[in-house]
Amino acid sequence: MSLLKPQLPKIGMLYLDHVLRFFDRSNFQGWPDKIEQVIYHWGNDKQRFINEVKQKKIDVLIGNIPATAYETFRDIARALPDVTFIPSLDSQFSNKSKENVTHFCEKYQLPIPKTHIFYQPDEALAYLRDAEYPKIVKRSYGPSNYGGYFVHKVDTVDEAVRLFSERRYFPAYIQDFVPMKADIRVMLIGHQPVCAFWRRPPEGEWLTNTSQGGSMDYQDVPREVLDLAVRVSKAAKAEYWACDIAVSTNDEYTILECATAFAAFPYIRDWIGQYLMWQLAPAQFTKPYFVDRNWEELGKIDSSLLRTMRHIRFGHASESTDTGEYAPADEQYSLLNTYHENDEEWPSEAWNFQDINRDQFSRPYFGHDYSDVGNQNADLASEVVVSQPVSTALDTGIEDLAELTEFADESTDSTTIKPQQLVDFFLSVKGVGTLLAEGIVETLGVEGTVEVLNEQPEQLMLFRNLKQKKLEAILNQWHECELIN
Repeated sequence: MSLLKPQLPKIGMLYLDHVLRFFDRSNFQGWPDKIEQVIYHWGNDKQRFINEVKQKKIDVLIGNIPATAYETFRDIARALPDVTFIPSLDSQFSNKSKENVTHFCEKYQLPIPKTHIFYQPDEALAYLRDAEYPKIVKRSYGPSNYGGYFVHKVDTVDEAVRLFSERRYFPAYIQDFVPMKADIRVMLIGHQPVCAFWRRPPEGEWLTNTSQGGSMDYQDVPREVLDLAVRVSKAAKAEYWACDIAVSTNDEYTILECATAFAAFPYIRDWIGQYLMWQLAPAQFTKPYFVDRNWEELGKIDSSLLRTMRHIRFGHASESTDTGEYAPADEQYSLLNTYHENDEEWPSEAWNFQDINRDQFSRPYFGHDYSDVGNQNADLASEVVVSQPVSTALDTGIEDLAELTEFADESTDSTTIKPQQLVDFFLSVKGVGTLLAEGIVETLGVEGTVEVLNEQPEQLMLFRNLKQKKLEAILNQWHECELIN
């Protein structure tokens, strides 16, 4: 008489049009049942998506949500209470924006650079008049994977006001400058570090992002940094996680970024898949074993080879020769115990400061002359770290700053370009369809699209079905486009 195998949960891959896919079915090698996929199409697709998940009888949806779809998927998750989202929407709270990272770190008393967030430009301006420089200004809301392109160091109040005049970042997200000798990226699975590396700046530069000319190395990551990353991962209740941790010149550690959405080599995604299969079916799969500081050896392999390597496995530790795992299993944070809680930790109605109470929002206005801003008195200087969240939709906030141009240079002024004009431009390029054109403009926004086209066009290849040949056609047409001529 044969024994019946326990029924496995039905897995679905959660994808979105035009968004780089973190997981593939191949990352779940060995899962015996069919793995479904459900694709969300931008626009009014919420109910169709919900119906498809129900029709396919999916129990577990696996996939990261981009910032621009975060609120939509809050609603979708609430409409599918019997479906487990991995990562949970709560654990993806920090994915949405840098301001969410700040709120997350403040709640759990995690070390971050002192941060001021302003939703009213006049309050931001008052603070900038009296601030000590340098400061770091970041674009809080929007897509990841653009390196340090939306992170700026400003050395004077005039430079800060010029930056906001040109970039129109909303809200104003301003951090104290940390004199950094490097930062460290730590990736974790099941609250255990599985990869960590230094990102060091070019000689004489402050930026540490490798896309801007820095270097990477994997050796001698401080144990205190790994311990901090574990602490952050557990606070987020995240099955997989990454932290960027600043290392100051006096060896103090502060959180710069943390999220479930991060760039990872294919073998890391395979490891996450192994871990999730064990979580979902512990009777049929064993917990994957991760060697402590494996990255020091793997980091010796050329990165171009690491990008293609798959199915890397480690043997179990021998008590006579190995130190064992970095962190013991902690059932308090297992998926089965944490992902069907009655209450949301980060409900959007309470935490989405950019969008809640939209009707109370007063138009932000920097339109008058602040050319002598540095010389004005500081009577209006803000003492508040996070200003009262009088909020608006992000796009409305950007458009309402349309007169913020006193210090603009003679480069392309994206405020005069309408979203549909950019969509029409992309559609004029042979091989670019409506879904791709609208996806680029919706994801990056007008200003972001123009900036990427002008300064980092290779970033467009992060969009699905946009390869080198198509990028060259787009750029050839862009340089002849009447929008910039």
